[in-house]
Amino acid sequence: MNKSIKKYISLVLVALVLSACGGKKENSEESAQADSTVKDSTSVDENKVTFTPEQYRLADITTGSIEERNLSNVIKLNGVIDVEPASIATVSAPLGGYIKTAGKLPGEYVSKGQLIAGLENSEIISMQQQYLESIGRMEYLEQEFKRQQQLRSEDINAAKTFQQVSSEYKINKAKIAGLTQQLVLVGINSSALKNSGKIARTASLYAPISGYIKTSNVSIGKYASPTDVLFEIVGKSDMHLALNAFEKDLDKIKVGENVKFSLASENNFNRNGKVFLIGRAAAENKMIPVHCHMEDQPGLVVGMYVKAWIETGTEKQLAVPTDAIVKLGDKDYLIIQVSGGDKGYVFHLDEVKKGAEQEGYTAVVTPSHLDVKSAKIVTKNAYAILSALRNAAEEE
Repeated sequence: MNKSIKKYISLVLVALVLSACGGKKENSEESAQADSTVKDSTSVDENKVTFTPEQYRLADITTGSIEERNLSNVIKLNGVIDVEPASIATVSAPLGGYIKTAGKLPGEYVSKGQLIAGLENSEIISMQQQYLESIGRMEYLEQEFKRQQQLRSEDINAAKTFQQVSSEYKINKAKIAGLTQQLVLVGINSSALKNSGKIARTASLYAPISGYIKTSNVSIGKYASPTDVLFEIVGKSDMHLALNAFEKDLDKIKVGENVKFSLASENNFNRNGKVFLIGRAAAENKMIPVHCHMEDQPGLVVGMYVKAWIETGTEKQLAVPTDAIVKLGDKDYLIIQVSGGDKGYVFHLDEVKKGAEQEGYTAVVTPSHLDVKSAKIVTKNAYAILSALRNAAEEE
């Protein structure tokens, strides 16, 4: 009897100990689960993230669907706004000299033939002196040549005398012609010098084309050598696009094709151009130059960076708003809303491959498991969801 009672009491004690251990384990699991719930109301499982209704509302998320749209296959290019070679000019001082006039401000407009600088140089004075002396001597030699020619025709003078006068006459005539051209180079009118007989100590530089001053390296008193560039002038009459294309795209680009382009600060490709010249030699960076005429539009300045694309054909493709695509690492993703309601909103990342981009939409190649007809994609504030996914992953 006593043995039976002792055996019964032992069994009861073992049962109580096991029960206590089990309760502690269960309580520990419940506590860990509670801590996880308190830690963050956004849960994550690899590429899946859950938002509470409040988080969803604050994130201002908008969803849409994957559409089929007629998108053009495009070739992307970049480059600058440039001008024809005839619309670019540099101005230097052919003989050099000390600058005596103030320069022009960059952006200032000048007309062809307008005085833009004056220089002083002793050679300029010497050149004018030689010219006037040669002109004076020419009057005598011309008369002497005619007199000796007449005498020679009557066989009065010696042939040697006539040849000597003829030679001096021709040498002086050539000297005057050469000095006349040198005076033109330094901006001095030889006819005005001949009529007035006044020697000027200042030579003038004139604008060779009409356009805008790009650079001005002129200041009063500075010495300018013949190799120094004093002004760069750029005209705007022949502005065009100077684009660069990859070698692999050369066969796809044709003269006459339409080009859509935008400035670096713009997102809409609503400016138009047309290909008129395609280079046939690659530069050191393996790019092919493509030149395009463009419509004259206000606000365009030579040297501006532009981005452009050329349409090479249209076909129906799966497309989403460009803002719906998010980048994680070196891959592109769509965020799919799997479910939503009072219990929360579940989102999943699906990798896609980007295609042509046009007018705010981008073509995509979706994974085979994704039902494109029923898929609900995040089209607004997709990066808010991506940020939540990253934060949750870091906390784990």
